[in-house]
This record gives sequence, C-alpha cells and structure tokens, in this order.
Amino acid sequence: MAWSFRGKAQLGGLLLSLLGWVCSCVTTILPQWKTLNLELNEMETWIMGLWEVCVNQEDVAVCKAFESFLSLPQELQVSRILMVASHGLGLLGLLLSGFGSECFQFHRIRWVFKRRLCLLGGTLEASASATTLFPVSWVAYATIQDFWDNSIPEIVPRWEFGDALYLGWAAGIFLALGGLFLIFSACLGKEDVPSLPMAGPTAPPFYAPADESNDSFYLTTRPGNLFI
Repeated sequence: MAWSFRGKAQLGGLLLSLLGWVCSCVTTILPQWKTLNLELNEMETWIMGLWEVCVNQEDVAVCKAFESFLSLPQELQVSRILMVASHGLGLLGLLLSGFGSECFQFHRIRWVFKRRLCLLGGTLEASASATTLFPVSWVAYATIQDFWDNSIPEIVPRWEFGDALYLGWAAGIFLALGGLFLIFSACLGKEDVPSLPMAGPTAPPFYAPADESNDSFYLTTRPGNLFI
C-alpha cells in the first residue's frame, strides 16, 4: 500500500507517542528519582522514587515502600497523581489516533470522523507530555533547592538527580513530538481522492417515429444524449 504524506506523519506520531508512553511508565516504576551518596560509607547509596526508598550496599539492594501517601513530600504526592494521569491520557490518545490513522481501514468510518479522532488523539498525547514533564521538573527543582539550601549544614548529605528524571524528560519530549505530528497530520487536507467530473443533467432520450412497414408503427431512439 502506498503511503501518503499524511499517513507517514501519522505513523511517525504513533511511534513517537508509543515510545514516550513506554518511557513514562518505566519512569514511574523506577526508584531512581533521587540519589544520595554517603561520604562516610562510599559503598552505601540511597535512592528514592515515587513508591519506595532503597539502600544499595555492595550490590545488594534493600527497598522499603512508603507507608503513607500523606507522609511524602508535596512534590512526590503530586508527581504520583500526574504520572498516573499521564499513562491514562497517553494510552487513550494512542487508541484514538490508531483508529483515526490510515493504518486502520474501516469502510464505515468517514474521513472527517477519522480526522477528528487523530486530532483528539494528538491533543491527548500533548496533554500526557505536559503531565509528565511537570512532575519530573518539579522534583528536579525541589532537589536543586535542597542541594543549595544554606540552612542545612554542609556535613549533611544532599540528594541529587537520579536516572529516572532524565528518562522522564525524554518521555515528555517523545510524547510532545508524537502529539505534534498527529495534530499536524490531522490539519492536512484530504489526499489521494480522485475528483469526479461534474456533468450537467441530461435530457430524456428523444424518440423519433420510424418508417411504417407492414402497417406497423414504432419509435426508435437517437444515439447520444442531449446536454442542457
């Protein structure tokens, strides 16, 4: 099947959105949102995520889940909610965009309706990007504020960026690009549809009397139609 420019843009948007959605899910699960290295014991590393805190000691990790949601810092509470909302928006956007793309062929779905599905799916992917980038950036900002807080003694270890933050930023960028591609493809005009020639109304066939033979009379039609 020959792909049109709109179809290629839709396929690129779907692939980018799928990649961003997978990276967003992995970011939510990973505990490496924050890392802390102890100067007194270099073999011990603390990592903190949205769901648990872990201690790595000589390649052995011991994790403990947070007992209460309300005991978490405010940025982690909001991050939990927004990251879960991002997964729902991203998945719904993928489904709607898939049904509205050229890959999904169904004769009962009109092109205008498919265009609206693709536009709505792209908007949802852009919303999923925002709900991914905001919590990741907020946690990064709070980490920077605590790191440079002069009220904390210098001997106290400071939390630093974890690998999950970088993965979250990448997920947000992929989702944003995928949403933009889908919205762009929906704004393109309808392609590869041959236009039917418009002909004027035709007059009814003209009947002319035929020659009489054997005392019978009948009508014959003239070839061709008369255009008005």
